[in-house]
Amino acid sequence: MTTMDTRVQPRLLDAAAADLGEHHRGHGPIPWQGGVGRMIGELQSAGLTGRGGAGFPTWRKVAEVATAARAVVVANGAETEPGSRKDDTLLRRCPHLVLDGVQLLVEATGADEAYLYVKPGDAMASVRHALTERHGWDRVAVRVVAAPNRFVAGEESAVLAAIAGRPARPADKWLPVVHSGLRGRATLVQNVETCAHVAQIARNGARWFRGLGTRDEPGTMLVTVHGAVREVPIGIALSELVTGPVLVGGYHGAWLSSPAPHLSRAALAPFGAAPGAGVLHPLAPGRCGLVETAAITRYLAGESAGQCGPCRNGLPATAALLSALADRTAPPDAVHRLDHLTGLVVGRGACRHPDGTARLIRSTLTVFGDEVRLHLAGRCSR
Repeated sequence: MTTMDTRVQPRLLDAAAADLGEHHRGHGPIPWQGGVGRMIGELQSAGLTGRGGAGFPTWRKVAEVATAARAVVVANGAETEPGSRKDDTLLRRCPHLVLDGVQLLVEATGADEAYLYVKPGDAMASVRHALTERHGWDRVAVRVVAAPNRFVAGEESAVLAAIAGRPARPADKWLPVVHSGLRGRATLVQNVETCAHVAQIARNGARWFRGLGTRDEPGTMLVTVHGAVREVPIGIALSELVTGPVLVGGYHGAWLSSPAPHLSRAALAPFGAAPGAGVLHPLAPGRCGLVETAAITRYLAGESAGQCGPCRNGLPATAALLSALADRTAPPDAVHRLDHLTGLVVGRGACRHPDGTARLIRSTLTVFGDEVRLHLAGRCSR
């Protein structure tokens, strides 16, 4: 794997500050926008989308929640995706930028409660220290809630369950949280990176934000490549970041045989992939793609909430069959059976965990097709 210099001046990562005083000297105080809904138009013009993985337009969520009588804002920094370090890095280096964004979203929605959800550790300590410094500056106190280190604990409804004091499991029935979220109240859940971008858009404007990225997907995004966090413009060629086969979008992502496309939702969609939360996992030299994916799939099967059939039955069966293929002990019809099993779980889970796992497996069978045939014959190229 080769990591190359993208030669773009970072925006978020350059906003690091040792304390609130340095943050104010570099960026000024919070640029309040003048009331509920006042920032929605600027967010729409900026074209900011969520940086937690789904890529939904931020302004749409804000507009939905802003119509509610009593709203809640939640900054999600759980970062439960293995291999991702961007949120941890941002919260350790730029907590005040994130918290400025939270306060601006509080103003935009008229919220009277705000939370930041993060795993215990250095990032949580950084946020708590920053909140102590900000006492008297913020309009709504932000409460910090500990996130468990479980893969599904970062899913939107699992986040709200944890904040409410329940186990951090996805809801078994999907309801849009912008209408009925925490305790039935309209709730805006945004990734902490999204919050940081909101703060910069408020300070610098939509035109500045659109100065990097593509027309349809403007701005920068944080990516993690083998544990190293980089800030890159959306639309950058993947070949500038990695070489060789690469898993794009994390454990719910998809393998690409070579990093030919650009890093954007539009460019990756024809390959069945998406940027997700910005995790790029190149296949290490000498590693077998089937063995690598089998290990990931076993992990994902063990990390499910276990509250629906696809997670209780489908994922363990799929993981076992893929492991047999990786071990070169699978039956001759293993590929057909994997296609069948992944088809059974897609769209039938309580959350998208089965769908993401199925996407990973299907891309593996396609990208590593030659390796699959070797393994079925009892051999491996590695």
